Amino acid sequence: MTQVDVLGSASTKIDVSIVMPCLDEARCLPVCIANARDALETMSHELGLSGEIVIADNGSRDGSQLIARALGARVVDVEQPGYGAALIGGLRSANGAYLVMGDADGSYDFRESVDMVRRLDAGADLCIGSRFKGRIEPGAMPWKNRHIGNPALTFVLNLFFRAGVTDAHCGLRAITSPCFERLDLTGRGMEFASEMIIKAALKQQRIFEVPVTLHRDRRDRPSHLRPWRDGWRHLRYLLMFSPAWAFAVPAILAIALSLGIWALTGVAALAENKSPFGNYWIILAGSLLGLGHTGTVLAAATHFYGRRQGFRPPAWWEDKVVDWFSLETMLVAGSLFFTLGLTILLSVFGYWSSRNFEPIGTVLPAVVGTTLIVIGAQNALAGFLLAIVNGHEANFVDRTEAKNWSDAQRHSTRAPIATLNAAGRNCDETASDRAANGGR
Repeated sequence: MTQVDVLGSASTKIDVSIVMPCLDEARCLPVCIANARDALETMSHELGLSGEIVIADNGSRDGSQLIARALGARVVDVEQPGYGAALIGGLRSANGAYLVMGDADGSYDFRESVDMVRRLDAGADLCIGSRFKGRIEPGAMPWKNRHIGNPALTFVLNLFFRAGVTDAHCGLRAITSPCFERLDLTGRGMEFASEMIIKAALKQQRIFEVPVTLHRDRRDRPSHLRPWRDGWRHLRYLLMFSPAWAFAVPAILAIALSLGIWALTGVAALAENKSPFGNYWIILAGSLLGLGHTGTVLAAATHFYGRRQGFRPPAWWEDKVVDWFSLETMLVAGSLFFTLGLTILLSVFGYWSSRNFEPIGTVLPAVVGTTLIVIGAQNALAGFLLAIVNGHEANFVDRTEAKNWSDAQRHSTRAPIATLNAAGRNCDETASDRAANGGR
């Protein structure tokens, strides 16, 4: 298909691409495309930017493709089903340096994306619309989504990744083409919205927000959104990208509870059975300690894998942590735990046999020995797992590369929000200068 520039000829250089995912939106497309055209005309007059409208069609059967082409948009057929898949297909096919995305159901006015493009032109990498800073029309969002689902998931996202956004799931947003390439987005469903912000925060991209209005959509059919299913998809994605909260925090809680039970059981032993905590509680303590150890190993493995895949830059403390979790260290520690536990169990067996195998009245030594053996064996096996995750040489990251990355991060500057605000306010002047010089 040939490229169609909605503001000029097919040969015109494209600065902004407005991309809409589409699945049976024939009723809504005319209004959405008209608003997008108005937005592009405003960008042309005020910012000197040319643009195109791209409809990422996900298998519409109501003639949406014909309507879009008739209205001057470029249609990209995306075979893989899903909201995220449609957007990724459309964004990859877009030609603009700035990429605007929004739903094709009339719930967003694309004219509000002009301010987003201003922010990108001023230096932001990603600009998110905020319905909570803006306005939500009556009936535009279900009560449970507005007061429970969206605020809760946005809170968790900010807690895990420090993104600093107020509306993590707004469907109207803009991103620079280089930032889109850096994020390497893969989410096929509604989790695409969370993935974009998570990866942008992890990769320390400049994230900005502008207030937008959520309108009642113009559909005459049920929404594609499934609140419980899509909410779980978002939460699952948050946990997948945050090994600290998925594994480390539960592991720490399990270990702390285990140590607390050990302490209370010790007090019970000193109190000569005057405490309700008998030595059988040690069984629970040993199980929790093993669970905590497993969680710690999984947290380390997923953290190292995330770094290796480029989800986040190496931190200053990682060299030491990698040494702690090297194959050799894990094998030595595992052998020590295993040997100590086996020694305790052999001592218990010797004492038991000396009493003609009569009940010895306590499970404490046996549970301690068994726990140490289990942790020792897990430690040795975990050493091989971490070696595989870290690479054949059991080193997570080349130290020279890590040092160079750290130095680069230290010398780089990140434009503050105030600077972006000021730059955004001055966009009209820079656009006028650019137009006077013959465009971009």
